[in-house]
Amino acid sequence: MEQEYIITVFSENKVGLLSQITTVFTCRNVNIESLTTSESALAGIHKFTIVVRTGPDRVEKLARQVEKKIDVLKVFVYTSDEVVQQEIALYKVTRSRNVEKLVREHNVRILEIDDDYIVVEKTGHKAETQALFRLLQPFGVQQFVRSGTVAIIKSRRELLNEYLEELERNRQRTDSF
Repeated sequence: MEQEYIITVFSENKVGLLSQITTVFTCRNVNIESLTTSESALAGIHKFTIVVRTGPDRVEKLARQVEKKIDVLKVFVYTSDEVVQQEIALYKVTRSRNVEKLVREHNVRILEIDDDYIVVEKTGHKAETQALFRLLQPFGVQQFVRSGTVAIIKSRRELLNEYLEELERNRQRTDSF
């Protein structure tokens, strides 16, 4: 049964790694719904957040294939209920009193007001940002852009920390022999 999975990939920041990772998905005919990359909380380590819709067996195979890439440290797979996720959407809309009233009613942040347009920001789930887009369309959406999903796991600690600590303990055990 297909469902949404959030795959987090921790890696060194190396040129070409993004292409290697996306190729794994392309070769297996799995569409990437969303992809974001950024520095992680750990110095020198980057985090890729990849959202896909697929089955459980397939997502595990994808994770194992990505983890084989030389610059990848670790890959984790989560379901939507295991993470807190958001995205940011920006809308440039023809300015009118009705638009200004609508954006205030929908908990959006006004970024810029010009004589001809207003630029607003909505943070939320994809369904929320898409719903606001539909509401704004009759007023003349001039531009619309949505970021990829950013996600943080709900458990107390990032699993990468635990994984790296375990590697260090194993290395110290090996060194002591």
